[in-house]
Amino acid sequence: MPGENLSRDEAQERAALLSVDGYEVSLDLRSAVGTAEAGARTFRSVTTIRFRCSEPGAATFADLIAPSVTAVSLNGRDLDPGEVFDGTRIRLEDLAAENELVVDAQCAYSRTGEGMHRFVDPEDGETYLYTQYEPADSRRVFANFEQPDLKAPFRFEARAPEGWVVWSNGVGELTDGVWKFAETKPISTYITAIVAGPYHYVTDSYSRTFDDGTTLEIPLGAMCRKGLAPHFDADDVFLVTKQGLDFFHDHFDYPYPFGKYDQAFVPEYNLGAMENPGLVTFREEYIFRGKVTQASYEGRANVVLHEMAHMWFGDLVTMEWWDDLWLKESFADFMGAFALVGATRFKDGWITFANRRKAWAYRADQLPSTHPVTADIRDLQDAKLNFDGITYAKGASVLKQLVAYVGQDAFLEGARRYFKRNAYGNTRLGDLLSALEETSGRDLATWSRAWLQTAGVNSLTPQVILGADGRVAELSVLQEAAESHPELRPHRVAVGLYRRETRPDGETGPLVRYARVETDVEGPRTVVGELAGADAPELVLVNDDDLTYCKIRFDETSLATLRELLGDITDPLARALCWSALWNLTRDGLMPARDFVGLVLRFAGRESDIGVLQTLHAWADSALTHYVAPDWRETGGRLLAEGALKELRLAEPGSQHQLAWARFFAAVASGRDDLRLLQDLLDGTAKIDGLDVDQELRWALLEPLAAHGVADESALAAELARDDTASGKRHQVRCLAARPSAAVKAQAWAQVVESDTLSNALVEATIAGFTQASQRELIAPYAEKYFAAIERIWAERSIQIGMDVVRGLFPSLRDSQETLDATDAWLAAHEGAAPALRRLVLEARDDLARALRGQRHDAGTTATSAG
Repeated sequence: MPGENLSRDEAQERAALLSVDGYEVSLDLRSAVGTAEAGARTFRSVTTIRFRCSEPGAATFADLIAPSVTAVSLNGRDLDPGEVFDGTRIRLEDLAAENELVVDAQCAYSRTGEGMHRFVDPEDGETYLYTQYEPADSRRVFANFEQPDLKAPFRFEARAPEGWVVWSNGVGELTDGVWKFAETKPISTYITAIVAGPYHYVTDSYSRTFDDGTTLEIPLGAMCRKGLAPHFDADDVFLVTKQGLDFFHDHFDYPYPFGKYDQAFVPEYNLGAMENPGLVTFREEYIFRGKVTQASYEGRANVVLHEMAHMWFGDLVTMEWWDDLWLKESFADFMGAFALVGATRFKDGWITFANRRKAWAYRADQLPSTHPVTADIRDLQDAKLNFDGITYAKGASVLKQLVAYVGQDAFLEGARRYFKRNAYGNTRLGDLLSALEETSGRDLATWSRAWLQTAGVNSLTPQVILGADGRVAELSVLQEAAESHPELRPHRVAVGLYRRETRPDGETGPLVRYARVETDVEGPRTVVGELAGADAPELVLVNDDDLTYCKIRFDETSLATLRELLGDITDPLARALCWSALWNLTRDGLMPARDFVGLVLRFAGRESDIGVLQTLHAWADSALTHYVAPDWRETGGRLLAEGALKELRLAEPGSQHQLAWARFFAAVASGRDDLRLLQDLLDGTAKIDGLDVDQELRWALLEPLAAHGVADESALAAELARDDTASGKRHQVRCLAARPSAAVKAQAWAQVVESDTLSNALVEATIAGFTQASQRELIAPYAEKYFAAIERIWAERSIQIGMDVVRGLFPSLRDSQETLDATDAWLAAHEGAAPALRRLVLEARDDLARALRGQRHDAGTTATSAG
C-alpha cells in the first residue's frame, strides 16, 4: 500500500509541468468469464495519452497499478517496461513539448471494490463488472496522471463477452464487436467509469425547455443484477431523478452538461454511491428485497440527489487537490437535503439531517483526528480517510448556516457564478468565497476562518434569569469550546421558548413554542434582548430550527422538562433536536446512559418520525453496548427487550413503526422467552398481526438466534437454501461468524486477518458477525492478536480492506483500562507507522476512552484516568 501513495507536493509539481489533451483507453474484458489461468485474473488495458510539457527535456511519471506491463512507448520510442515500471509508476524522461504515451498492460480484476471489481452471482453464475476509483484507483484500470487537476477528455472502448452490454460516461454503441463511447468533456480521472455485464437495464427520458426556447433531452437509464430485477422499483428512482433535474435546473441556471444519465446499482460496493458523470454507481442495497420504512426510501432519494448535485459541484467544477474535497462533498450533502425537501415527497428531510447526518459530524469533530472543513491533505492515504463526517455533514451544516447568514438568493446566485466562471476547471476555497462575497455583499474572510479553517464544535447553553414577576428578566446564550479547539464562532441561531398549552377546560396540553427570536451569538455570552419580558419558559431550545452547527445544552429547568415531557413536544424537528442534544450529553458523560435508555423506553413509542425512531433504536443499543455501567448491562438489555416487545405489540398492524420495533426487538433480544419468540416467528408458529416476516426480516431474526447458540450451522445452511442469492450469502456469512464458539471465532479471524480470499462484502459481513456485544469474553483473546497484526494488514492489503479490518476488529468490546493501555503502548511503539493507520487507531482509542468515561458516570463515579 505505501508504494501506491501520491503526495500533494508531487501532484503540484506534475500539474505545473503537464497539461493533458486527451485519453484513449481500450479495454478487453472478455477474460472476465471462463476459467482463469494461474494467478490473478487480468484484462488487457491499452492507453494512449496526449499531453504537453511546459519544460521540454524534463521528467515525470504516469500512474499504473498492474501485475504486468507488456509495452510502453513515449513519442514513438519504445521503453523497457522492466526499467521504467515499478509496479505503481511509469518513469517518463526527456519529455517533448508535445507528447504521446502508449501503455499496454495487464490489469487485475478486483475483489475489494477498488478498480475493476468483478462479481460472480451465486444465484445464476452470471458475472458483473463495475469500476470504483475515488480517490485514486483508476490507475488500477488504465495508465494515467491520477490527480484531480489534470483534467482531460476521455474516449473509451471495450471488448466484452458475448451477450454483455458495456456502459461508460459517454453514450456507447456496439460496432464490429467493440463497444465505443462518445468522447467526454474534460473530467478528472477518478470520475471516469465502466460498468459491464448482463445487467437488467430500464430506460426513461427527461426533457427540459429553457426560457430561450431550447430543449434539453437527457436519456435516463437504471440497472441492477438480473437477480434483483423483481425487486427493482426503477419508476421511483426515475421519479426522484426527474424531480432533482428540475430542481437543479431551476436553481443552478446551468444545463446538465454530460449528455445521458445512467444509474447503476452494483454488488459489493464499498460506498453509498459515486458521482461518475453520466454513469452514477450506487450500492445495490438501495434496491429493497423486503419491506422497509419510509426512512429507507428517503435515504435513497437523498443519495440520488446528492450524487446529482455533484454533476455541478465536483464534476463540472472540481477541487484542485483533496484539501478542498469539501468544495464538492459539503455542497452535495447540503444540496441533497435541500433538494429532497424542495422537490420530492420527503418534506421532513431537514429532520433527518439534524438527527442523523449531524450526529456523524458531532462524533467526528470530537475525535483527535478532527480537522478543519478545509483540511490539510498531504497524500492519498490522508484523502481516503477524509471522506468523513467533517467533510460531508459538518461542511453541509456550515453551508446551511451560511445560507441563513447571507440569504438563500445570494447563496444560489453565488453558486451560479461559480459554475459559469470555472466550468470544466479546478478551484480552491477562494474561488467560491469570491463569488459568494460578490452576491452577498459580505466579507466572508472572517466567517471562513472561523467555520472552514478551524476544527471543533461549540456548545450553546441558555441561561435564564426570571424577575420578581415570574417573567424573563434576561436570557443569554453561553458559548463554550473544548480546550483542544478553543475557537468561539459567530452563530446565527433561533432561540425558541416552549411551554405547555392550557386548554379551555383548564387541562394542560402539549409542549409548544410560544416565542422565537433569531439572533447572532458571538463570544462567550450573548444576551438575547428581544426575549426580555417573555413568559417564563419550561424549555429553551437555543438552536431551534437547526440553523447553526453546535451541541445544544439545556438549563436545569429545560432538562427537567425534557425528562418528564419530551414526548409532548409537538414539532417533530424540535423534538429531534432535543433527542440529539440528549444523546450528545450521554456520549459526553454528562447524562447517565441508563437515563437515556429510560427516556427511549418512555417516549420513543410516541415518536412519529420513523427516521428519528430508528435512530433512537440505534442510539439506545449503542448506549447499552458502550456507555452503561457493565453491571447494569443485563438489566438494561432486559428492559429494552421488554419495551421493544411492548411497542411491537402496540404498533399499528402492518405499519412501518411495527417493522422498526420488530427489528429493534430482534437486535436486543437475549432472554430465553425472547429468543423462543424469534424462533416461533421464523417457524410461523407465532404471529404478530400485520407483521410480514419476509426474507430480509428472517435474516434479522436469525442473527440473534445464531449469536446466542439457538440457530446452528445446519439452520443457517437451510436458510441459505431458501435464499440462495448474493444477499443471502452475505447474511449467512455474518450469522455463521456470530455463533458463540471459540472455533467459529478462530475461523472468522483467520478468514479476515490471515487470508485475503474473501471479497470486500464478505470481509465486512464476517467482521460484523465476529463482533457480538454478547460475546465479550469469547473475543477478548483477540485484542493482543489485533495489535500484533494491524501493521502487516495495512502494508499488505488495499487501503479499503485495511480500513475495514483496523476499524472493525479494534477490541472496543474489551472495554477496560487494560485495552486502553494496550492501545497507548502500540501507538508509542509505532510512532513511525503510516499516519493514516495511526489515525484509525487513535480514533478507536478515543471512542474507547469516551465509553469508559460514560460507564464511570453511569455508575456514579468521577474517576478521570481514561483519556
